[in-house]
Amino acid sequence: MTDTFNTIRYEGVTNGVARIVLAREAARNAQDKAMLYELNAAFDIAAQDDDVNVIVLAADGPHFSSGHDLRDRSKMSDFKPVGTWGGFSLPGSEGSMAVEEEIYLGFCWRWRNIPKPTIAEVQGKVIAGGLMLAWICDLIIASEDAAFSDPVVAFGVNGVEYFAHPWEVGVRKAKEMLFTGEAITAEQAKSLGMVNHVVPRAELTSFTTDMAEHIAQRPSMGLKLAKQSVNQMQDSQGLWPALQAAMSLQQLGHANNHQIHGMGVDPKGAEIIRAQAKKT
Repeated sequence: MTDTFNTIRYEGVTNGVARIVLAREAARNAQDKAMLYELNAAFDIAAQDDDVNVIVLAADGPHFSSGHDLRDRSKMSDFKPVGTWGGFSLPGSEGSMAVEEEIYLGFCWRWRNIPKPTIAEVQGKVIAGGLMLAWICDLIIASEDAAFSDPVVAFGVNGVEYFAHPWEVGVRKAKEMLFTGEAITAEQAKSLGMVNHVVPRAELTSFTTDMAEHIAQRPSMGLKLAKQSVNQMQDSQGLWPALQAAMSLQQLGHANNHQIHGMGVDPKGAEIIRAQAKKT
């Protein structure tokens, strides 16, 4: 079975595993609104399918995701909202905050809490918004060439909207990652506990599939309870209010940029990020 989407593929279910693939290779899987809403629909399909015990999120091409598609000019009115936020077309910070609460923080929190194990299969560059898609998954399997970065402090904001950096790599590494914009290698990410396994690129899909099918043999009830138990421990440590607080600070950054630069991000940021990319 293959459901028809334009920016992703839902490849159906095999041995209890549903496979979802980001399919904007030419754009390095940059996430426009269409992709995010299609991804949400695909997650819903897998979540509601009782034949699915595990969900794998993968990506076409050399890179998992280059982050948010800053060239996206689609309107929120083109899509049916999923969360409770409204006022997307209101002027000023009220409207822009509503959009980001819906398509970034809202989607990520929703996907993080799917009561089925999710596995991110990542390769190449995982930049900014790409981190958000990997971090919402329960396990991350990375190829040896994977590199994880969040350079958006150069845009005059604190980091990506699903601000899980301290939870994923620890406080001091999170600060270094954000202050410098430098990438973390797959092996470094594994040593920090962010990545479960690092494998050769040629073995990435087979390794991930084998692990997913192994997990899918467990009873769905046990998997749900195990996932909830770990997530609830994180919740009790304050993950959700911390994410909300960081999101509020990001909106302050955007508002400051609008006052100074007349746009939501510091325009010099793109030059800084491009110059840094040429060095790596």
